[in-house]
Amino acid sequence: MFLAAFQLQSSEFLVFACNEKSIFILAGQSNMAGRGGVANGTWDGWVPRERRPDPRILRLNANLVWEEAREPLHRGIDTNNPCGVGPGMSFANLVLERDPCLGVIGLVPCAFGGTNITEWKRGSNLYNRLLKRAYAALKDGGKIRAILWYKGESDSTDETRAKMYKTRLIEFFLDIRRDLASPALPIEALASDAGRYFDVVREAQLRTELPNVVCVDAMGLEVKKNDTLHLTTSVQVQLGKMLINAFLRIGI
Repeated sequence: MFLAAFQLQSSEFLVFACNEKSIFILAGQSNMAGRGGVANGTWDGWVPRERRPDPRILRLNANLVWEEAREPLHRGIDTNNPCGVGPGMSFANLVLERDPCLGVIGLVPCAFGGTNITEWKRGSNLYNRLLKRAYAALKDGGKIRAILWYKGESDSTDETRAKMYKTRLIEFFLDIRRDLASPALPIEALASDAGRYFDVVREAQLRTELPNVVCVDAMGLEVKKNDTLHLTTSVQVQLGKMLINAFLRIGI
């Protein structure tokens, strides 16, 4: 599952036409962290044109310092897992292409592979880390334009977790909105089709019934050969396009 929530930030060290920084928090599990191009624990290093570095796109690294963003975005963040291409860079490049006045893009990677929704509940290590990184990103001022949230696959493997997913997901959304002081923070939900009980989790993703929540349907997207879960590099580029279209429809 994949989610996005939207807002903006000024920059003290980079000045472009609109002189603003738009912050996007990337959270969830492995497909957000990025496994595109990863085989046998190693990333192949291939970066498509849509995902190449741009001095207007930054990432908050593991030391809470802004630097020019480049793949893998989650290096040093999704520790103990091999990171490759995720949807973040193609999304950021498309944001600038579609609306240059969003200014500098600040990406804040927070995803961690193999996690289930209970590991993201309020007060957990991953939840607290997300908040810490979000607050650090905001230290210079400005606002968060989006939380991009992609997970649900781990919860689709267990019947009890799948049945509880909707309740826990809504709780997570409401807690994050409250703790980021943005009660109407828009959210995109990406509904996937992985796991034995994916239909239960998918239904939860499609029908959270919260205001400003829009679902992006990822059912049927191509996964890597000999891998029933992780998206290919080219599909991660496609996913970025799906997300930007939904982002612009919300019209924040």
